[in-house]
Amino acid sequence: MKAIVSIARILVGVLFIFSGFIKLNDPVGFSYKLQEYFSEPVLDIPFLIPFALIIAIVIVIFELVLGIMLLIGYARKFTSWSMLVMIIFFTFLTFYSAYFNKVTDCGCFGDAIPLTPWESFYKDVILFILILIIFFNQKFINPIFSPKYHKWVIFISFIASFAFCYHVLMHLPVFDFRPYKVGNNIAEKMSVPEGAAEAVFAYEWKFSQNGEEKIIRNNGAYPQVEGEFIGVETTQVEEGYVPPIHDFVIESEEGDITGDILSEDKVLLIIAYNLRSTEREGYKAVKSLSEEANQKGYRVIGLTASGDQLQNALKKKYDLNFDFYQTDETALKTIVRSNPGILTLEKGTITQKKHWFDASDIEL
Repeated sequence: MKAIVSIARILVGVLFIFSGFIKLNDPVGFSYKLQEYFSEPVLDIPFLIPFALIIAIVIVIFELVLGIMLLIGYARKFTSWSMLVMIIFFTFLTFYSAYFNKVTDCGCFGDAIPLTPWESFYKDVILFILILIIFFNQKFINPIFSPKYHKWVIFISFIASFAFCYHVLMHLPVFDFRPYKVGNNIAEKMSVPEGAAEAVFAYEWKFSQNGEEKIIRNNGAYPQVEGEFIGVETTQVEEGYVPPIHDFVIESEEGDITGDILSEDKVLLIIAYNLRSTEREGYKAVKSLSEEANQKGYRVIGLTASGDQLQNALKKKYDLNFDFYQTDETALKTIVRSNPGILTLEKGTITQKKHWFDASDIEL
């Protein structure tokens, strides 16, 4: 049993540290996932949405430090109870998401390792069993350092976690696992390769024959049968290939201009997914950068999901010399974890991506 507990201790501790660090690298992204859980269609606790970022930071730092506490054998009773409570809650949450198909990705490992709802649930079940082994055999958890050093290890872990979190909030995630990372070509990530798997659907055709309902199942061809057609139900059996980028569209008053923008030699993108909540202190730097970009032959545009009224008000207040175009809010949140954020493109390839705080680091 001592050997089993030791193995469980290492697996759980490492997993908590890894999961916590991945989310700590992108706390804003994790807060978006929490907002999805807090929304009315899921847990229906929308009053927590404004506090999602604070809750995200507390959860991921606590998760990471718990993993360290388990590995070094510090406060084993508190650690075991904390892990048990956390895994019970998250196992319920992932089961609820999977069973009712509420959230398509739990966010357990951020964008580094996307998991389906059922994969997340099965992962939590395994983790729950390992934590139960630890919980009922706490006597086998021996400290690996002298107890007098434990508090210092935990204190340093907390400070390092907060410092790293502050850095990524004031800049951008150190590790970018999203399809919009620097070096990727947006058009290529939107394309479907030749021979890629296509979605498979099952069709149930309903007809009325002599007052009785008849159902014919096939792969889509309209059945050649007698009777009055009632309706058809379509069910997706297998999911086809979905490109990494599938929701990036730039809309102007004239229509879709995505292709035009992605074919330009030099583009400066100012991304502000929501102009109501945008950090207005960043627009002094944005204005200066956009003016320099115009002088150097860049096409400068803003992307937002907000309407014309907010766009015009922002342009007037900060005397901005570029126009905003419409793009899906979720896509903009995925592109850059800053509001506003700044990108440079060369024929659709992302060459630079910065938080507005680092606007001066953009090289034109």
